[in-house]
Amino acid sequence: MRLPVLVFDIETLTDLKSGAHLYGLDLEQADLEQALTKLRRQESGMDFQRLPLHEIVCISGLWIDENGGMRLFSFSQAQWSEAEILSKFLSIFDKRHPTLVSWNGSQFDLPVILFRAMYHGLSAPSLFDQGEIDQQKRYNNYQNRYHHRHVDLMDVMAMFNGRHFQKLDDVAHLLGYPGKRGVSGYFIPDYVKHQQWLELSSYCEGDVLNTWLIYLRWSLLKGQMLSEDHRLWIEATITYLQTQPQQQDFLQSWRETSQHTAFTASDFSGPL
Repeated sequence: MRLPVLVFDIETLTDLKSGAHLYGLDLEQADLEQALTKLRRQESGMDFQRLPLHEIVCISGLWIDENGGMRLFSFSQAQWSEAEILSKFLSIFDKRHPTLVSWNGSQFDLPVILFRAMYHGLSAPSLFDQGEIDQQKRYNNYQNRYHHRHVDLMDVMAMFNGRHFQKLDDVAHLLGYPGKRGVSGYFIPDYVKHQQWLELSSYCEGDVLNTWLIYLRWSLLKGQMLSEDHRLWIEATITYLQTQPQQQDFLQSWRETSQHTAFTASDFSGPL
């Protein structure tokens, strides 16, 4: 496992202002979302909005440094605008060049970040350079599907075949981890509407933690760490989460779900 590692996830809402501009709609805000959803269904047969119209309301991450230290963080519209959220996240890559880990980040998170950064006139060469500035990034950058600078677990675990894509929630449950704990992304609009920022960031961080645990198992599968190293990382993760008040529900759920597979049954049986 190449350190430092940054596991990340984003949460979004439909950008009604941009949608109204794109389609030339002159409607009251209360009617805009319904109109945009109807138009999207006509275009694609689905409700999922096109990527440039996804306004980022939260970015969460788990940073693991070279010494094994962990830091869970969230940038949300509780405190910052979308442009400020993006600026804070993108500045990480100006200072460090972590291994980026995501679930479906290649098809959703990074393209959304690209479009929204351009919308706000931001510059992010450290994340999007493919060798034009730093020639070494021709061979190892965050966009190339087969490079290891960005590990999109959904993609690599499907062996780069879209027919094999799986949901994060399903894979997490299968491997003995909490998954989404009965909460889905459909609650994001309500969280934002009612300014439930703690619930929003906790949900986003939960996806980050599930992705991190799956990444550890993936690294074990690939031979990038030994079984003993995997056990130590699991212990370190549990120890860290015990210091994070808003993730006690995740920790308790993990304790319960770990009993459903033989491999994870011992996750909480150590000296913790």
